[in-house]
Amino acid sequence: QPSVDFFTHEVMIHPVTNRPADKRSFIPSLIEKEKVSKLVHAIKMGWIKPRKPKDDTPTYYDLWAHEEPGSILGRHKMHVPAPKMKLPGHEESYNPPPEYLLSEEEKLAWEQQEPAERRLNFVPRQYRCLRAVPAYSRFIHERFERCLDLYLCPRQRKMRVNVDPEDLIPKLPKPQDLQPFPTVQALVYRGHSSLVRCLGISPSGQWLVSGSDDGTLRFWEVSTARCMRTLPVGGVVKSVAWNPNPTVCLVAVAVEQSVLLVNPCLGDKLLYGATDQLLESYVAPEEERVQPVRWDTATPEEHAKGIRLIIRHSKAVKQVTWHGKGDYFASVVSDNGNMQVLIHQASKRWSQNPFRRSKGLVQCVLFHPLRPYFFVATQRYVRVYNLLKQELTKKLMANCKWVSSMAIHPGGDNVICGSYDSKLAWFDLDLSTRPYQMLRHHKKALRSVAFHRHYPLFASGSDDGTVIVCHGMVYNDLLQNPLLVPVKVLKGHALTLDLGVLDVIFHPTQPWVFSSGADGTIRLYT
Repeated sequence: QPSVDFFTHEVMIHPVTNRPADKRSFIPSLIEKEKVSKLVHAIKMGWIKPRKPKDDTPTYYDLWAHEEPGSILGRHKMHVPAPKMKLPGHEESYNPPPEYLLSEEEKLAWEQQEPAERRLNFVPRQYRCLRAVPAYSRFIHERFERCLDLYLCPRQRKMRVNVDPEDLIPKLPKPQDLQPFPTVQALVYRGHSSLVRCLGISPSGQWLVSGSDDGTLRFWEVSTARCMRTLPVGGVVKSVAWNPNPTVCLVAVAVEQSVLLVNPCLGDKLLYGATDQLLESYVAPEEERVQPVRWDTATPEEHAKGIRLIIRHSKAVKQVTWHGKGDYFASVVSDNGNMQVLIHQASKRWSQNPFRRSKGLVQCVLFHPLRPYFFVATQRYVRVYNLLKQELTKKLMANCKWVSSMAIHPGGDNVICGSYDSKLAWFDLDLSTRPYQMLRHHKKALRSVAFHRHYPLFASGSDDGTVIVCHGMVYNDLLQNPLLVPVKVLKGHALTLDLGVLDVIFHPTQPWVFSSGADGTIRLYT
């Protein structure tokens, strides 16, 4: 409906409502009176100040007036006064002495010079009186250049810190104070016709075993470099490991798709005889157990060579390593499934696969020297497993592209990893999962790293043909960080096929290091 505007367009005689007006509409309000009296009282007492009238005159003030001259933010803290112009000399005179005037040749030379090279930027002239002096032609030009100099040149006093460069180098002890460590090449063990991939040493330190690409295993006497036995195994020897238990004389050898347990029959006859008796005392269980590998006893011909047991795998084996007690050993297979790492027990001839899933390509594995931990190095990470609880304890990030080798400190709290991008990472397991220190001493890929069992030494062998021995002191005091000092670069191996040192291993008791190279030799440094 259209709205009708009742109240405005028609003038009415009667009011809209006929209600009588309130009394309060014509009596002064008491509440308001009370409020006003309170405000008047406050103004009288000076509690309420009346508003000041606004002053519209603009104010100017000195921006830098309240600044202490020595304050850090002082605008003129580093003020350098503008360089003064050179005062005019005799050349600028309107009537200079004759020796200041240029000859014709000098004038020609002056004109041919670059403006920046000229000693004077004008040619001295002679006038008979001041009235004859013309206006200076380059006046505006020179003023302009002076202005540019003043405002474009940043004039600031730079405080130089005087540091002695010697103080920036960390204070390391002298290598002479860190002796003993290997310094000279003492013996060369020759006999292999191809590159020597791996080394192992007996717990007594009397015998050395080496495996080579020429398909043989050689046993050497350490002190004389005499080859005691040569064992042809019919394939490339990828890894050898001498049993660390001094009461057992047994060597594990990785050849192609099998691991051989070899009794070298060296040294004490009682010792190696007892080892054979131990292996022969095995009684097969009644029921056949499902195993990931096949355990075969050696044929009579192989037994005569020294081979006692053959553990046949499905793929090529690339590493074997013993547990410190000498009964269990682990093997790494070149596979990408979950069968990469196997743990075997020699006395019970029993093998098991500890991992359900594979976590990448396994490069090498190691047993912890004291606790039931198992280290598995993949390309980028080192995983530490607890074998009793069967769980992952730690995952170390190696910060390198491809881990090649690892070694555990005999104390068990530090690990070193060598990598193919020529870095060596030292991990402190109590400290962090990242490397405590990265050592970049080698020029090429690291092939092998090793710790000494008793001395604070570790060594790394690389494709640049050198072995670098470092002093790695781990303190019993947990607050003190390990001290890592490179002490010696050992050279001697010739580069062959771009390969240098393939394996390094320390003597169990002496501060000696053995290295095997692609040139087919083994070298002992003492």
